[in-house]
Amino acid sequence: MPHRYFTRELANGQAVLTGSDAHHLANVMRARLGEEVVLCGPDGLEYTGTVTSITPGRVEFSVSEGAPSKAEPHVAVTLFVGYPKQGKLDEIIRHSVELGVTEIVPFFSRYCVAAPKKEEAKNERYNRIAAEAAKQAGRAQIPHVAMPLENFAAVCEALNQYDKALFFYEGGGAPLRELLAPGSVQTLALITGSEGGFSTEEAAAAASAGAATVGLGPRILRCETAPLAALTAAMLLTGNLE
Repeated sequence: MPHRYFTRELANGQAVLTGSDAHHLANVMRARLGEEVVLCGPDGLEYTGTVTSITPGRVEFSVSEGAPSKAEPHVAVTLFVGYPKQGKLDEIIRHSVELGVTEIVPFFSRYCVAAPKKEEAKNERYNRIAAEAAKQAGRAQIPHVAMPLENFAAVCEALNQYDKALFFYEGGGAPLRELLAPGSVQTLALITGSEGGFSTEEAAAAASAGAATVGLGPRILRCETAPLAALTAAMLLTGNLE
């Protein structure tokens, strides 16, 4: 299988890799002129790139006509996840990218155990994790990890930009299968909590903001399990795991 690289320098039948990706292709993979790789452009399409030039820190390609990726879902899912402690967010990011998430937005809420600390540096690492996971999963786009929202009110303010928002609450709610179906939404927000869950006031605020309250069955899931279960179920019910 050809190696996969992401580039923003792709236009008019030509593409360029620079930096660490160029080093990896040229020096680690020992690419040669005429070799083919898969290039993913900023438009979310996949291209076959044929190496035309290799110089220190730079690899150039001629590219084929772009084609849609089968790995990209037809519903854009944003995962709002309560900020967990002890590095659990790393795994949530990695696995949610594999499952097809479009964006991950961490947030702090009333019962979060974690507290904000060096978030800009962390965010750079989180986005590197997302990029690595996207390559491994054969994605054509790199999902974005946003800077964390400072409180749950900020989450509620963001929900009006989605076709549907689902608030996953340990107190239970409507069955998920009654709210999602293939073709029912184009943009979807999923909201799951941290170790401490949500307060009743936050649950009421989510409902007031238009989010449907749903459950994930009779068992209490860990904060790193719930977002992956919610995302998997949403992908299945919207026809993106066929």
